[in-house]
Amino acid sequence: MNVLSGLEPKNVFHFFEQICAIPHGSYHTKAISDYLVAFAKERGLKYRQDEANNVIIWKGATPGYENAPTVMLQGHMDMVCEKDPDCAKDMETESLDLFVDGDEVGARGTTLGGDDGIAVAMGLAILDADDIAHGPLECLFTVDEEVGMIGARALDASDLKAKYMINIDSEEEKVLTVSCAGSTRAVCTLPVKREPFAGETFTLTVDGLIGGHSGEEIHKGRANSNILMGRALYELSEKTEVRIVDVRGGTKDNAIPRDASAVITVANAAAAQRVVTELDAALKGEFHTADSGVSVRLSPAEAAGPALDADSTRRVICFLFCAPNGVQMMSADVPGLVQTSLNLGQVFSEEDKVTARFMVRSSVNSQKDETTERVAALTKALGGSIEIPASYSAWEYRPDSPLRDVTVEAFRAVYGEEPTIAALHAGLECGILSGKMPELDCISFGPDLTNIHTPRERLHIASTRRVWQLTLETLKRIR
Repeated sequence: MNVLSGLEPKNVFHFFEQICAIPHGSYHTKAISDYLVAFAKERGLKYRQDEANNVIIWKGATPGYENAPTVMLQGHMDMVCEKDPDCAKDMETESLDLFVDGDEVGARGTTLGGDDGIAVAMGLAILDADDIAHGPLECLFTVDEEVGMIGARALDASDLKAKYMINIDSEEEKVLTVSCAGSTRAVCTLPVKREPFAGETFTLTVDGLIGGHSGEEIHKGRANSNILMGRALYELSEKTEVRIVDVRGGTKDNAIPRDASAVITVANAAAAQRVVTELDAALKGEFHTADSGVSVRLSPAEAAGPALDADSTRRVICFLFCAPNGVQMMSADVPGLVQTSLNLGQVFSEEDKVTARFMVRSSVNSQKDETTERVAALTKALGGSIEIPASYSAWEYRPDSPLRDVTVEAFRAVYGEEPTIAALHAGLECGILSGKMPELDCISFGPDLTNIHTPRERLHIASTRRVWQLTLETLKRIR
């Protein structure tokens, strides 16, 4: 493609562009994993590719660093695949369409995958170089981080010797992350029955929302289309008899959903239109700052089959209207940090059930469990069931961290100022990996990435250059 060939650091953007040419969404990482193996083979580097498609590449110390502690450079190779409604790109088979706009790199119509392709690119650039000072390296590239840290959880760490780990999976420059929230994925299922219902059929649409990362942007007051759909359905049910034929919204539990739709049949079309018109105006007022593009509307539709019966419709509406969502508690210890939240990221109906997927996050494990139990209690009260396909603990803060001390020194040398030391309300693989390697001292940082997990995702070029310098300076100081 050569779209990024003029950018610095040259080798980092060279490898990033190569990565963007290979489809690598979550659950579809074999091609990018094989690319990393080929990279190692071409350079005669020791590597291991496991059954999950995680890849570890080893490289020896440069002269003078033979006795330095082993450092792990770590990032994940999968990306969240989101695209604009009018984008025809098949993200499972086609490369990204990159562009440069001033200081930003983006992908037309889709997510960019800077989260976390930039970590992979930096790791490869270091492995490829012969003029970068460093001790022994273990570069770990994991799969399916975005869908539950699957690669990190599957990893056999028995042959890894690293004392320190630099995770390049943070999206705000000048911030050194030293702990993160744990998370639970919850899948709720409500059984439903169907029967014929006479009335007028419409498509109820909620869209125009910004969306975003369900951890790092959950505190920004952005609307959740699934929650707004529940509100709209409830208000409709208060003014006219209504039956749900189909309902769906969102695509990922870790992305704040931007749109939702429901095919509904109503007894009183005029009343339904009044409700939706009033709700649309109310929401535009409520979200005029955080989500000014919000829209709710009705359009004529054809029912593809029988609607849910009265009881099933009532239970689904109650679930969507009453489900907890968003920030649940702020931290009393770390100013500005969300302690506990959850995101109703995906809803979809099938013939005999409606499924809802949540991402629950907390830096306090007991509160994470309590929030999940509240979702379970609501689900069970409405005759449904809940499954927990993935859950992991928080990465806890280390009062004594030699790696943090070295990185702060490197930061001062590069930036001439003090860094921000922060905890993160999002998942990082540091928690899982430090659990497998109890002596592992971790830190996480990265360049500015804005609007991640949306088609407006942008990687900032100058920030990438500075973070590259910070990475090299940190490696140089670990002796």
